[in-house]
Amino acid sequence: MAPGSRSAPKPGTGRGKRRAAPQPLRARALRFALRWLGRAGMALAALVVAFTIINPIWTPYMISERLRLGSLQRDWVSMEGIAPVMARAAVAAEDANFCLHWGFDMAAIRKALDEGRQRGASTISQQTTKNVFLWQGRSWPRKAAEAVLTPAVELVWSKRRILEVYLNVAEMGEGIFGVEAAAQAYFGVAAADLTAVQAARLAAVLPNPKARDASALPQGLRQRAAGIADGAATIGADGRADCFED
Repeated sequence: MAPGSRSAPKPGTGRGKRRAAPQPLRARALRFALRWLGRAGMALAALVVAFTIINPIWTPYMISERLRLGSLQRDWVSMEGIAPVMARAAVAAEDANFCLHWGFDMAAIRKALDEGRQRGASTISQQTTKNVFLWQGRSWPRKAAEAVLTPAVELVWSKRRILEVYLNVAEMGEGIFGVEAAAQAYFGVAAADLTAVQAARLAAVLPNPKARDASALPQGLRQRAAGIADGAATIGADGRADCFED
């Protein structure tokens, strides 16, 4: 070999090979985000299944309110410990077609869109999904997650289970969560002993629980509660309560 000449690189030494170009930062970030979204999705799916038999005593919103207020009133009670008039009143007030839809009331959604309303089409299934698994607010990411999770909840849980969870995690006053705590706080009775009037008044506070007191409703809301009581009797008579009553 002539002096000063260079020998060809030996195979396997790594010399002469081109290094692979590093992946763009955006692509790596996307893969990382998709990986964690997948893990979060699997965790939520596991919780949906687990909560068919395990009671979700705490929710993300409850935790945030506990940190804000220092304490909460809450006491889980099974469906058997809730007066049937309370279950019917909640359905009459919030989702009269609860037994007839698969998670979304399309007729109510179309009506809300036609009337330009911001709220009023959210079903009990959607509200339960939001309360148990997600955060509050009207952001598009939260709405998208709710739209994905609600059919899963409807598929795995019975209607009776959905309503049971809803009645135990719904906010019914400042720091008051669930129908048992609300019945005790407002009327001094257990949820099992609520009258039709008391149940209707509790249902009347659901749209705005922080600003309404079920034991001291103004005249307009008392009239609203009377309408809820009538609606509860109607769905009990026409079969729209069959999916959650024994």
